[in-house]
Parts: sequence; structure tokens; C-alpha cells
Amino acid sequence: MALSSVPLLPRFGVSSSLATFSSSPACTENGFGGIQRLNIQGFTVLSRNSGRLWGAKHRFYRAQPNGRRFYCGWTKVCSVLELQQTNKSPDSNRRPQASERVNLEDILAERGACGVGFVANLRNNPSHSIIQDALTALSCMEHRGGCGADNDSGDGAGIMTRIPWSLLNEWFNKQGLPALDEANTGVGMVFLPKEEQDIQAAKSVVSNIFQQEGLEVLGWRPVPVNSSVVGYNAKATMPTIEQVFVKVTRENTTADIERELYISRKLIENAVVSEEWGSELYFCSLSNQTLVYKGMLRSEILGQFYLDLQNELYISPFAIYHRRYSTNTSPRWPLAQPMRFLGHNGEINTIQGNLNWMRSREASIKSPVWRGRENEICPYGNPKASDSANLDSVAELLMRSGRSPEEALMILVPEAYKNHPTLTIKYPEVIDFYEYYKGQMEAWDGPALLLFSDGKTVGACLDRNGLRPARYWRTKDDIVYVASEVGVLPMDESKVIMKGRLGPGMMIAVDLEKGEVYENTEVKKHIAMGNPYRQWLDENSRSLNPASFFASTLMDGEIVLRRQQAYGYSSEDVQMIIETMASQGKEPTFCMGDDAPLAVLSQKSHMLYDYFKQRFAQVTNPAIDPLREGLVMSLEVSLGKRENILEVGPKNAAQVTLASPVLNEGELELLKKDSYLKARRLPIFFDISKGLDGSLKKAINRLCEAADEAVRGGSHLLILSDRADELEPTRPAIPILLAAGAVHQHLIQNGLRMSASIIADTAQCFSTHHFACLIGYGVSAVCPYLALETCRQWRLSAKAENMMRNGKMPTVTIEQAQKNFGKAIKAGLLKILSKMGISLLSSYCGAQIFEIYGLGKEVVDIAFCGSVSRVGGLNLDELARESLSFWVKAFSEDTARRLENFGFIQFRPGGEYHGNNPEMSKLLHKAVREKNENAFSVYQQHLANRPVNVLRDLLEFASDRPSIPVGKVEPASEIVQRFCTGGMSLGAISRETHESIAVAMNRIGGKSNSGEGGEDPVRWRPLSDVVDGYSSTFPHLKGLRNGDTATSAIKQVASGRFGVTPTFLVNADQLEIKIAQGAKPGEGGQLPGKKVSTYIARLRNSKPGVPLISPPPHHDIYSIEDLAQLIFDLHQVNPMAKVSVKLVAEAGIGTVASGVAKGNADIIQISGHDGGTGASPISSIKHAGGPWELGLTETQQTLIENGLRERVVLRVDGGFKSGVDVMLAAAMGADEYGFGSVAMIATGCIMARICHTNNCPVGVASQREELRARFPGVPGDLVNFFLYVAEEVRGILTQLGYEKLDDIIGRTDLLRPRHISLMKTQQLDLSYLLSSVGRPKWSSTKIRQQNVHTNGPVLDDILLADPQISDAIEKEMEVKKTVQIYNVDRSVCGRIAGVIAKKYGDTGYAGRLEILFTGSAGQSFGCFLTPGMNIRLVGESNDYVAKGMAGGEIVITPSDKTGFVPEDATIVGNTCLYGATGGRLFVRGKAGERFAVRNSLAEAVVEGTGDHCCEYMTGGCVVVLGKVGRNVAAGMTGGLAYLLDEDDTLIPKVNKEIVKIQRVVAPVGQLQLKQLIEAHVNKTGSTKGTAVLNEWEKYLPLFWQLVPPSEEDSPEANLEFGDRTIERITVKSA
Repeated sequence: MALSSVPLLPRFGVSSSLATFSSSPACTENGFGGIQRLNIQGFTVLSRNSGRLWGAKHRFYRAQPNGRRFYCGWTKVCSVLELQQTNKSPDSNRRPQASERVNLEDILAERGACGVGFVANLRNNPSHSIIQDALTALSCMEHRGGCGADNDSGDGAGIMTRIPWSLLNEWFNKQGLPALDEANTGVGMVFLPKEEQDIQAAKSVVSNIFQQEGLEVLGWRPVPVNSSVVGYNAKATMPTIEQVFVKVTRENTTADIERELYISRKLIENAVVSEEWGSELYFCSLSNQTLVYKGMLRSEILGQFYLDLQNELYISPFAIYHRRYSTNTSPRWPLAQPMRFLGHNGEINTIQGNLNWMRSREASIKSPVWRGRENEICPYGNPKASDSANLDSVAELLMRSGRSPEEALMILVPEAYKNHPTLTIKYPEVIDFYEYYKGQMEAWDGPALLLFSDGKTVGACLDRNGLRPARYWRTKDDIVYVASEVGVLPMDESKVIMKGRLGPGMMIAVDLEKGEVYENTEVKKHIAMGNPYRQWLDENSRSLNPASFFASTLMDGEIVLRRQQAYGYSSEDVQMIIETMASQGKEPTFCMGDDAPLAVLSQKSHMLYDYFKQRFAQVTNPAIDPLREGLVMSLEVSLGKRENILEVGPKNAAQVTLASPVLNEGELELLKKDSYLKARRLPIFFDISKGLDGSLKKAINRLCEAADEAVRGGSHLLILSDRADELEPTRPAIPILLAAGAVHQHLIQNGLRMSASIIADTAQCFSTHHFACLIGYGVSAVCPYLALETCRQWRLSAKAENMMRNGKMPTVTIEQAQKNFGKAIKAGLLKILSKMGISLLSSYCGAQIFEIYGLGKEVVDIAFCGSVSRVGGLNLDELARESLSFWVKAFSEDTARRLENFGFIQFRPGGEYHGNNPEMSKLLHKAVREKNENAFSVYQQHLANRPVNVLRDLLEFASDRPSIPVGKVEPASEIVQRFCTGGMSLGAISRETHESIAVAMNRIGGKSNSGEGGEDPVRWRPLSDVVDGYSSTFPHLKGLRNGDTATSAIKQVASGRFGVTPTFLVNADQLEIKIAQGAKPGEGGQLPGKKVSTYIARLRNSKPGVPLISPPPHHDIYSIEDLAQLIFDLHQVNPMAKVSVKLVAEAGIGTVASGVAKGNADIIQISGHDGGTGASPISSIKHAGGPWELGLTETQQTLIENGLRERVVLRVDGGFKSGVDVMLAAAMGADEYGFGSVAMIATGCIMARICHTNNCPVGVASQREELRARFPGVPGDLVNFFLYVAEEVRGILTQLGYEKLDDIIGRTDLLRPRHISLMKTQQLDLSYLLSSVGRPKWSSTKIRQQNVHTNGPVLDDILLADPQISDAIEKEMEVKKTVQIYNVDRSVCGRIAGVIAKKYGDTGYAGRLEILFTGSAGQSFGCFLTPGMNIRLVGESNDYVAKGMAGGEIVITPSDKTGFVPEDATIVGNTCLYGATGGRLFVRGKAGERFAVRNSLAEAVVEGTGDHCCEYMTGGCVVVLGKVGRNVAAGMTGGLAYLLDEDDTLIPKVNKEIVKIQRVVAPVGQLQLKQLIEAHVNKTGSTKGTAVLNEWEKYLPLFWQLVPPSEEDSPEANLEFGDRTIERITVKSA
């Protein structure tokens, strides 16, 4: 099919020739298990010639004094190429001046995650062994770090210690200088410029400022280093490293000396800002107490590089160590950690807002300790530094101002104290402390494990969600250890007297001077008792009392209609959004994707909000779960002046608290009358009577001046209002978002923002997205008066009355309708916050968590400065015109008597253009069903003539080559192998659709995607029973051929883990990790209960008819290093499958993709915001995610700049419909191309857009048998479509003069802007899409054909090489083995399980492997275990034990000679049994957070857990013989749990939304419980279990049974089944 008759579209011209590159050898390195347990001093390099191992492996062995062999290793997660990159200076580290704006682009450039820990001697005895232990532990967490494209430059490693005075005095002595006065000397660790003249200039500035401050410079010491061990890129940017010594004579106390050094450092930083070398001068530390050694180094290199660290004279009583995994690989030595006070593993999601608010505080910060010098120590933040550096900077300010380290972190990173049973009952003063500070300092919110020290105290705290692992232990000789993992140091278990973990919001502190360890509540109680916070709150703070909703309408229908028209409402907005929320109390659900044009491209007028897309978390930080983990979230708002944060006193508490930002009219009136707030109403209208141009800008300037005047006049509350008794034709309202943003930014610039809160009293706000935008740009609360009036009008309408009377909707009162609306908004806001991993609305306020598409610099600078707007767009005058286009409708005589339907959500004739429209569907159906080339050319022409719909429609091709014959172009059969279909789950769509798509893709050599939900094994075998297109294997399909297979080449692993078994994984060609979905990024999936048929439930290991909700991806993908671990797991179980990671386009995606590439992914998929979905809230479909054109461009450029592009295949999807789309994506850098909705259309979808209802009229997206019978498609239709698209690609290549896709991939120089006139603006800037930073060194084909990335040599390979084990697998025999294991041995047994599953399936293996491991297991121990594998670990383990376990048994117990009580100790980590589908787990000890999350069928006994136990469980049985944390059984829809409650504290900890709590009364349940405990005692020797069995009659009544509705009639839970005979009882695994 050459398609010679198809006219090529008008997108072509002429271009430059292809640049050629030579390829480089490949190298990287990944995980390693126990190879040859040899007692070797020093280093061994291991390599492997067979297969493709990316790079070599270093291993470090140390002989221990007790003769125990200890092995420590690391996995460098690195890139493919040793590229000789040009030397780049590090990014500017310049501090902003007070007036400098906080820019999201700067913030996005730096993200990271890490492995951290500390070692501390409680007796305060300094020793060199502390340093050695810290360096050893650091080396054993190399796999938690990353390294750059040169395979050698670490992302950063460092250590903080007490100053080693004896080492430094030795140097002074050798120089003939007097010994240092330790009490009065400050030591600075300084990164200096590289050039000699710059070094001298920098030293001169430093010395001069010290002298001006009255400090004596005692000398400069070059720090001895071994630069030969530094990687190529790190060496290119390596600073000169020296220490400076200064004597502080004027101050007496340590605090005053530290403060003087802090002032001096700030003065130096500000003094060098304007110097060319200014960004190269950096103080790692300047202190009288602590010293930091750090750099762009790998873990094991740190101790080799800094020779001081090898010196026996380097002694310290503590050491904090840190290994960084940065998702931006540009070498920046200063961003290595620890910082000056903190070591941070995590991500601050609210950083832009935090920095804005800190800038706002600069005018009000005062403290006597600074003696009037506050202005000299500004600014307190730097957008060009990392989030960690900024948090460190603010914590340091608080500390130097007199706060203790613990108090500073309680203020900045508060725990989730609301509804906390323990705090409420036992520690109310801690709650008072948090309540006092909540309105003064917005939380620095996001996942974080923070280690800290001021030299006297060393400690650690965890974020409110507990989304970073932190384990601690203490020995008899009074050494305390904290680390991201256990097993990082050799340890005599008999000397360990305490083992624990930090849970969500918890803190541990070691007071070195007193020799005490303080655990969480001890620390916090001590801090909270320091001031009478409760008294201050009682006397000064108050809450706004809820006001009643109006019970009648305030305006007549005609006026309401006019107002709705003036403010931009459409009938869709009223009927689909406002009325749905008013009637149901929740956001409306919709389906498919957003196939309407971006607001700036649309020919219809849009509200300003539509130019903003919500940002969302992916990879570097997790989205959180508002549905099941809402206990950590809050919508509380504080109004009023925020006083000086450095002062502690009653007036700081003088604020008004709102329960949520949604106000009704009565509540607004109460605030207006508040005598403390002194509210000032500011009308927001602009006057166009003298012309439109310039009118909006003038009005905004006047508004800002009025706001300024009001605040200076004493008002603490500004009410921006577009409410008016009469609307005037020449006085349209300023868009409320523009007004609020402008006032917010103006007050920040003028240092007034802390003095007043902003409220919006507006008609222009009715959806969750509108509220989020207003709050994100500084508004504290909103009174949506017109939306509330619309609710009232609707409730009193005849239509609503009739529907309620007829039972078509629930009956609600007029007040209930308004309350429902508010409830829906609040739930929607929680979801929007959670997408970005933000828990508190107070942190979201002003955080600007949005991207802008279509607003120009003038608009952004005046109201949204710092937000990303990459393509430019409307100026203020153009925006005024768009606002006016709505306004005039209210005054026109021709205006319709009802609201216009703009068609933004659903297609309608005359409404907004939709890419997937009925005409397009009909044309495509005709072409593919009739195999008609002429019909396909009509389809192409339809696409060519459509209105501008997406950014790529603004581009065309240009080539300077002559065209070539089509015969020279690569064949269609090659091109179609680059095509994939979208990840559509079986369940969301029918078997017929899912299987037809798979058959079609397998025929052409492309790849279909299983989506989330598993796959029927019957699909993995080729068909051989086809007669006349029909097969008895698939009787519901037609158009089949012998040899067809219905398997999906790409099998998806998503957060729900539905259907993910070892056999599913080993039967994949590729495994896709779904981090985000284009239609709803940052959210989990949703399958309505009516779509969960018996067949779907079987595949998903769930219950028929029970709705299935996938959580957001935060259970095993809560940081970049955890994603790297999941990639490692999948490469472990199926080493033949490439692993892809699916991301969604947003600003900063290039930074994320860099981290994913370093995490050893084979493929990165970039999805556009216009991807489809089976069910999603409308606001998610319309308002989150960005165009793939921008995401792909950023990803391509960032990967090339960082030398990582050759490492990964780039795949892109979102709205693809034609060969033109493929070619444009190719030119922007994509290697493969995904088709989603259009593939469904080709197989029969008619775009009815009712997928979420289970009523699809053609059976494409329904599980109803009678509708599925109507499915019209055959595989051949989709084959035809893809061949047509491939031929279209060939035709374009012909015209451009290129022979294959390889030649044009990444060739943005072949693109140019089209000459096309847009309705709204001519100021779109496409330069970003057309820019280039070069092309990969390899061709696209070579990148696609490279071997699967490996995990390197692993312990499983050694075990599989053992003849006894291989025979036991091959011949189904029994074998027993004993193996030593270490924390770097990760995903152990996963590969063995994969081998068994490939040969025998999930249940067919009749042999038995019994392996005893001793030691500390790495992450994912026992993952994907299969029946017949019985694994025992004597020791302890880290996170993800038994992940995806399908059978067999895991027993974990401490060693016999422990110094601690096993049931009191944490011996396994977080997220154990995630997605398990079978097997048993027995743990003698406690587990961390999220135990048995998404467990489908496994049974487990454990002796205590953290928060969120049994979350999202759908089957199986869990017994807990000890205490649990909060939020037990959230989202638990199947299975049973038995929890021992000895002190009657369990009930408040259970999430009662779904499960019923009852005593164990059914005999079958009692038997199940007892048998599991008996098995536990038998396997582990548990003393706790033994005690329970010995006194069974005493303990049985103390157990609670948690029963979800699906189990209420089971014999284990229902007493009615109690008369069954024991012989008939089988212990059910749900």
C-alpha cells in the first residue's frame, strides 16, 4: 500500500543534512549480590564477558576483629556512555537578593533522593572508629545513590562530624603556629574557584570581611585530597578545597560564636554575588562545632578522596553521612550533602511557596540576638539551590536565633497531629505547640528523612507520611545508629539492646553532652513544655463558627442567568459540574481524555483558569492518597497577620482559623465584622469606557496600590470582590485569578504579605480547579457566591423537583445542596493537593503548583511570576478582550434565554472542536473496515483541515533535500514495529477489544499493553484451532488466524498490582511501570464495581462486584531510589524483559527522566495530558498534565545534555492519529509511538464517552455480556490502520528525502513554524520546541536493539549456578542450602522464582527449595516467590519483603543471641507483602508502615506494625500479635485481619470506612487464627505466640477481627457457620 493516491499534507519544505556521530562503548553498573565471599583487603573489580553487563563492579571486603567476614558492596546506577563532555562550570549558586523572584525553572533543575544515616557515641567519646563506621555504612548504601554519564562521578557523598581539633593542631604545629584555642576558633570548609587569581580574590574578600567583623584569620589549610579517584565530570568542576581558621574574641558563649560566624558567612555570600567567580565560592561549613567533608563523589570514594578521613587523628563522637541520588546529573559540588545542619533524603514539594513566604518574612524578622543586623543576613533562601539547601538555610536561621535543632524541625516539618490518639490522650501539650505554629510557619511539606546536628545534639526526624525508611539501633557500648537501611555495618547481635524504626512524623535525638537518647514523644514533650502555648491559644486565637446556608434564592432567575453569562459559565459547567456536586456531594466522573484544544489554541473564549495545568508528583516524590490516608491531610486555613517568627509570645497566636477555604455568604459576613481582622473590601473591575487597550493594566496597578494602602492602614484581611448590585457594560470584572495573583505578588515585593490574608468573594469560581488556582496563587479562602446561588436555583427548579420525586436522584434540601457543593470542592482540593504529595492546604497556599500554557511574559510577571510559561501567549490586552467577550453577553439583546453549551467537555455540533469526533470516527471506520486507500486519504484530509488542536499543529516540515523514490524508503513492516498501543486495562475495556488489539499488534510486530489488571494465561499460547476466522479458545472473537497470539507484549505493573504474578512477569517482552497516566496524573486507577465481573475478579485476585481502586503510586515508588529498586526487582524476576517507566509531560520531566535513566530503565514513555481513561474526575482530565510535545522535547534535551540518551528508548503517546503525528514526534526525538484512543476507534469505538458507566453501546468498554456481543471489530481493522499510518510515514520520508526514520529522529532542524493565524494571540513562542542540543551518539535503531540492561552479578545467579539447586528446579527435587546475606543483596530469590515460574507457572512446581539465609537482607527479600520455595532468614530485612509473593513461605527471625526482646524490635521494613497473591510470611518482630498493602491472598503473622496495616487488601489473612499504628484496614475490601489488643487502644486506630470490627466469635475464625499462630510459633519460636497459645482462653477475647463486607458471610467471620464440623473446615485464604 504505497498510498500514492493520498495527497501529502501541506507541512513540507527543505533542510539540513544529517550529522554523524561515532558510537562509544557502553558501560553502567547495577545491583550486586553475594559473589565469592572472600576475606579480601581492599578492592576487587569483577566483570563478566558473557552477556551485556553495563560496566564493572567494585566490592569492598573488611576483615573484622572477631573473625567474622563482612562484605560490603554497592551498585552504581549509571548511564551508558563514557562521554567526553565539555567542561561546564557548575550552575550558578548565587543567592538571590531580597527582591529576586522565586522561579520554578530554577527549582525544577535540582531534585534528588538519597541514603543517609548517623553513628553517635552516647558517652561523647570521640574516636576514629566512628568515622570508619560512617564510611563503611555509606559504602553499603551506594545502591541508594546515583552517578553520572561518565559512570564514575557520584551525585554526591559527604560526612559531618565534630571538629577534629587534634588533627588540625598537628597541622598547625607542623607550620610552626601555636595550637588552636578550641573554645574560640571557627573552622570553615571552603570550596574556592579553580583559577589561581580567582582563588586569591576570593580569599581576599573572605579575609577582609572577617577582619571587618573583628575576627582574626589564623590561616588557610589546603585540604589534602587524592584527585585521581574523582570521576571525569566531577573533576572537571572540582573546586579548590581549603579550610580557613578564624579566632572569635568578642563573643563568650558557643551560641554567640556560632552566630558571629553565621553573620560573617552571610556577608561573604552577599559580597561575592556580583563577582564572576562568585558562584564558585561556597562554605560547606563554618562553625566552632561541626565540620563537613563532601563532594560529587561516590560513597566509597569519599574516604579515599579526603585523606583527612583516613587519619587516625580524625576523631569525633558522631558522624552524619549522606549519599545523594540526584535526578539532575549536572555536577554541582555544593549540592552534595550533608548541608551545614541537615542531611536530607527526600523532596520538599512546596518549595516555591516556602521560598516566597520566606521572602515575605524578610521585612518582619527581628530578634535581640541579632543586635539589629537582621538586614545583613538576608536572604534566607536561594531558588537556584536545592530544596535541601533551602530547608537547611531556614533551619539554620531558627537555630542561630536561639531555637534548638529539635524545635526548629518541629516548626518546619510538623507531624500529622490532628486526630492522633496517642498525642491527644497523653501529650496534649505537643498538639498545642503545633497549633500555635501552624498559622505562623507553613509546613515544608513532602517526603523527608532529616538527619541533623549542631555538634551537641544529633538526631533524625521523618515526614508526616513516613515515606522514607529510617531504622535505628543501640548497642551495649552506648553507640546509637540511624540509617536508611539495616545491615550497613557489621554488628554483633548479642550487643544490640534496642532496634526500632522512625514512623511517620517521629523524631529521635541523642544529647551527646548528657549521654541520653530521647525517642519521639520525649523530645517533643520537652520542647512543648517550654512555653504556655495552650494559654496563648485560648486567649488570642479563635475559630470561625460555621454559618447557616441561605434557605432561599437571593436573585431571580433572569439576573442569575445574566451573571452566569458575564462571568463565563456554560450550560456544561452548571449541569455537569455544579449540579452534580450539589446533588451528589462529589466531583463528576467522566472518561476518555481531553481531546479539546489548549485554551490558547481554542477559537472559543475561556476562563483564565483554563490556561493553568496542575502540577503533580512523579518519581522524585510520591503523590499521596487522599482517599485512604486522609488522616495526614488538612484543609485548615489561618487568617490574619503572621507575626515575627523569631519571637515567641501570645500575639503570634492572634489568628482566625477556618476549617476549610470554602466560605458561604454568612461566614464571609462574620469575617467582615471581625474587629481584629479589620477586613477591607477591594472591588475588582476595570473601566473600558475610554478604550480597552491598557485598561486592564491600569486597573491592576490601582488595585495593588489600594491593597498596599489598606495593609499599611492596619487591615489584616483583604477581600477581593467582583460582587456588584448592578453590572455595568463598561466595567467588566478583572479575572479574579489575575487580581489575586497580582495583589499577592505586589505585597511580597513590598514586604507586606505577612501582614494580611487575601480572600476572594467571587462569581468566577465554581470548580475544584478554580479553587486550587486561587489558593495556589495566594488566596486563603473563597466565597463562591454565584456558584452557591446556582445551587439554590437548581434545587428549587422544576427539573430537580421532578427528578427527586421520581427517584432519579437523592432528595436534598436547599441547604444540603450547598453543603454538598462545598463537600465536593473540599474532597477535590484534597485530591489536587495529594497529586503533588502535599498534605496541608496551608503549605499549598501561594506555592504556585501550576504550569501555564498560553500566557505571555507581561501577564506572568504581573501576577504569576516564577511560574513556567514555556510557549508564551496572551498579553494583558488580549486577556482583557477574552474577559470582555463573556461580559458583553450579559448586556446583549440577542443573548439566548439559556446558557450556551461551549462543548468543552462533550462533543456537540457547533461547540468546541474535539480531536476524536464522530466524523473522524466514521471516516476511520470506513477506511480500515473496507481496506480503502481513498477512504484513508479522506481521513487524512480531515485531519489536515481541522482547526489547530495541539501544539504540533503549529509546526511543519522543511527539508533542503530533494525527494527520493518511495522504493528507497524503509518498508512499512519495519516502521510498524515502532508502534505500541496504550495501557488500557482489561476491565476498563472488554475482552473483545483487549484481545483484538493484542492479536493485531502481534501480527505486525508492534506491541500492545496489558494495562493494569493482569492477563489470562490462555492468551500466551499461539492459536492452532482457527477455522473460518473463529477459534474455540476465543469464541467471542472473529477474524482470527492460526498462529495468532493474544498476549500483550508489554505487561503493566501499576500501583494496584492487580494480576501481577511471577508467571505474568516472566511471560512479558517488556514490563511497564506506570508512574502516571495522561488523563489523571498523580492519581490511582478506578474500576467501578459493576465492571468487576467474575472473570475480571479472578484475573485481579479480588471479589466480583467490589469496586477496585488503585492507590497513587506511593507504596513502592515513593522516591527515585525506590523506583530504581522496582526496576531492579523486575530485571531480577525477568532478565529478558526490558523495563519501561511511564511518565506524564510536565515542566521538569527532563530532570525526572535523568533519574529514571540512571535507575536502569530501558525505556521511558512520555504521555501527553490528552491520554484516555476509563474513569476519572473531570477536573483531572481537563486540568492536569502537559502536552507531550513539550515533555518529549525537554526529556530529549536533558538526557542528551547529561550523556544519558543512548541509555534509553524514548516512547511517546497522547492523541496520535496519523503518520504526521509520528513524524513530528520523531523529529522531536521519539523512537517509538503509542496509539491509544485511535486504536480503540479503529477496532469499533464510536466515542460515546460513557466508558465509566459500563453501558458502551458497541461493547468496547463494557463487561455486560449483551453489549459485548455487539463488538464490531476484528484484528485486521487495526492492522490496516497501522499499515496505512506506516505508509503515510514513508510518503513523508520520501518527500523529505530521507530513507528511514533513524535519519530524522531528533532532527528539530527539519521543523519550522507554520504560517497560521490564531484567534487569540500571535505571540506564541515555539522556539523551545525547535531548539536542539545535539543528537544521540547512536542511531535510534541501535538504541532500540541494545540488550536488556542487567542487574550485574547477583546472589541469585550464584544460587542458580549451584548444581543441587538447578537439579532441584529441573527435576522437581528437594534441596537445602545455607547462605550468608548482606544488605546489598537485593531482590534475593526473585530470579529463582522467575526461573521456576517460567517453567512451571505459578502453581505447578512440585519440588522444594529450602534456603536458610543469615545476616541482613537487602530490599525486596523474597520478592515474587513461588510455591515450593521455603525461605528462612535469621537476622533482619529492609523494605519490600515478600513483594508480589505468589506462594511458598518466608520466615524471618532474629538470631538466637540477641540483646533485645524480639517482639519489641523492628526486624523488617516498610511495605511488606505488597501485591502478594499467595504464600505465607512469618515475622518474629515488628514491621514498618503499610504492612500487607494490596495483599490479595497471602497469609501472614507479625508481632507489630506501623501505620496503614492491611491497606487496600483484597484477600488473604493477616495476624498481628502486637501494637499497630494508625489507619488500619483503610481501603480493605477483602480478606481478614486478626489484631491482638491487650491495652484497649486499637479501635481509634482502625479506619472504619469499609471494615466491620468484631470479636473472633465464629469457631472457624478461631481455628484459623489459632492455626496461624501455631504455625508462627513452630516456624519462629516466638515467645509472644507461645504465651498466647499457652493462655488461649485469656488471649482469644483480646483479639479483634476486621471484616470487610465481602467476607461478612464467610465461615471465618459469621457465627451462623459455627455448627460445621471441623473435618469440613479448611483454613481459608480469603
